[in-house]
Amino acid sequence: MEPLKEKLTGFQKRLELLIAKIDTAEKQKRIKEIELESANPGFWDDRQRAEKLMQELTELTRQQEALSGLGKRIEEAQIGLDLMSQDEAEKELREIGKGLDGLELKTFLSGPYDRNDAILSIHSGQGGTEAMDWAEMLERMYLRFIEKKGWKAEVVDLTPGEEAGIKSATITINGHYAYGYLKGEAGTHRLVRQSPFNADRLRQTSFALIEVLPKIEETAAVQTKEGDLEWEFFRSSTQGGQNVQKVSTAVRVRHKPTGITVTCQSQRYQEQNRKIALLLLTAKLWAAAVVQTKEEKEKIKGEYKVAGWGNQIRSYVLHPYKLVKDLRTGVESSNPESVLDGDLDLFVEAEVKNVV
Repeated sequence: MEPLKEKLTGFQKRLELLIAKIDTAEKQKRIKEIELESANPGFWDDRQRAEKLMQELTELTRQQEALSGLGKRIEEAQIGLDLMSQDEAEKELREIGKGLDGLELKTFLSGPYDRNDAILSIHSGQGGTEAMDWAEMLERMYLRFIEKKGWKAEVVDLTPGEEAGIKSATITINGHYAYGYLKGEAGTHRLVRQSPFNADRLRQTSFALIEVLPKIEETAAVQTKEGDLEWEFFRSSTQGGQNVQKVSTAVRVRHKPTGITVTCQSQRYQEQNRKIALLLLTAKLWAAAVVQTKEEKEKIKGEYKVAGWGNQIRSYVLHPYKLVKDLRTGVESSNPESVLDGDLDLFVEAEVKNVV
């Protein structure tokens, strides 16, 4: 039991560091502030703000409860470890370690938009029909991952390929820390496999680009003036009932100063699609402003490079061997089928820790 007791002592130290880093006293103060505000009669007059505050309250409460629960389990294990069997003790320490890992991971998610919902876009790249099929495989992978996380996803725009797969897809993701978890997925994803589209089953390499943006409200840095917007309305090409097909419910909006264009055709009503399109446009304008600032800084340093398709982040090899490898963190899996079925936690969590 001695090694297990040493491990438990290590857990206690990790918990103490977490409590200090999270600043539980400050978080408890914030919980009380939100609770007091939520008791005001007019709290729900601004429903959007109220929902955000209640989401924050839920997350803070869960975090405090998790810390308190882990503290109790460590204390009880320290007292009762000698009374447990080896198997029971090992199982208990595994569960405590898993709880600590989850809380520690969230301390890495401290960016200004890491708590936000996310917008994930998939674009097929080099490889023709093969690449479009690969883009659809990635769409399925992320939808399965989102489902496993308990988040909500909606495909708000989709352009199918001519023969198979998709040219592009945009997914809105509602989930606490969705952007923080997924932002590291942005970049080029490469697939190597035997082609299912030719009789010779030749080895084929395909590429797809993933974009990840936070859902954000308009800020002083990102504003959309109605005069800068060019709207276009057309019939939806997606499924959605007879109403969608008969009237022009789909929306495309172009930001004239930047040329940025977004489309939304997932909803039955034009006004709903307009709202989502503005949300997507705001996120893209924010991203463009971030890139411009970064490029200007790099130009001053003399390090500016034109962005291209050379920023490959992960390879998925199905033939001649099976391997998924992240080129930034070095994390690997010899089970690509599981990864493509949405088991992405290993890669996502490694990148969350790597970017800090």
